[in-house]
Amino acid sequence: MTLPVAFVEVVEVRRITPRTARVTFEAEALADSVGTAPDQQVKLCFPRPGQAVPELPARSDDPMSWYQAYLAIPEARRPLLRSFTLRRRRPGTRLVEIDFVLHGDTGPAAAWAERAEPGQRLGMVGPSALYAPSVPFAEAAAAADWVLLAGDETALPAIATLVEALPAGVRALAFVEVADAAERQPLESRAELAVHWPARGGAAPGAVLAEAVRSAALPAGAPFAWLAGEAGAVRALRRHLVAERGVPKRSIDFTGYWRHRLTQDDAPTAEDLADAQERLAAG
Repeated sequence: MTLPVAFVEVVEVRRITPRTARVTFEAEALADSVGTAPDQQVKLCFPRPGQAVPELPARSDDPMSWYQAYLAIPEARRPLLRSFTLRRRRPGTRLVEIDFVLHGDTGPAAAWAERAEPGQRLGMVGPSALYAPSVPFAEAAAAADWVLLAGDETALPAIATLVEALPAGVRALAFVEVADAAERQPLESRAELAVHWPARGGAAPGAVLAEAVRSAALPAGAPFAWLAGEAGAVRALRRHLVAERGVPKRSIDFTGYWRHRLTQDDAPTAEDLADAQERLAAG
C-alpha cells in the first residue's frame, strides 16, 4: 500500500472564527480520491527551527519503511508530525483546506498557523487507507436508527464533513464543545440534524461536552456514535454511552485527537495504549 507523501504550499489563510484559521494548500500531487470521502486524515510535517521547509523521506510503497526512514533523520532535522482532517478539497484542483485551532505558541502547529503566509511549504502524508476506519461512516450510519456525533473544536472539521455526507432522512444529533459562541461554525447537511454548542468557558476540556451528552434526552432506537477530541473526554463519553445508555461498543467509533497537558511527542499513557488496542481489536 503506497503512502502518499507530497509538499504542499500555502495559497490562502483566512480566520474563520477568532480561534480558527483555515489554510488553503496547493499540493504538488494529489490523488483523484482525495477529498471525495468524509473524515479523511492526513499528517502535516512542520519544519524545525531554522528550516525553510521540512526534510522528508521520499514516498514509499511500504508505510513502515517510510516511517523508519523518517525516524532515521537526526532529531534536530526531523520534521514534527501532527494529525489533521481535510476540511474540503476544491473540486477540479489540487487545493485542500485544513482548519487549525489557534491556542497560542504552546504547540508547533498552532504556532505555525498564527504566522502562516502564502508561499510557505509543509509536507503532507496521506490521505491513506491506513488511517480509514474499518467500517465506513456511511455504512455504519445507514445501519443505525440515528447518529450521534460529539467532539470539541479539533473534531469540528471531521464532524462537518461527516454531516455533509449524511443522506436525507437520517436523524443526527451533534454536540460540539467550543470556547464560546463566537467559535460556532455553520454545518450543512441533508440529514435531519440538530446541533448543540456547549460553551467551555473556564471549565476543563471535555467537561462541558460530557455533561451536555449525559443530560441530553437522546432519541429512541439503536444509534451509531462518532466521538473525537480530547482523549480523556472521549474516553469518558464512550464509557457513559456503553454503561449508562446501553450502546454496544461496536456501535461507537472513537478517537482521542489530543491529550490535556500532553503533546503528541509525549509517550502514550496506559489508557492511551488500552484505547489503541481496543480500536485494533474492533477493526
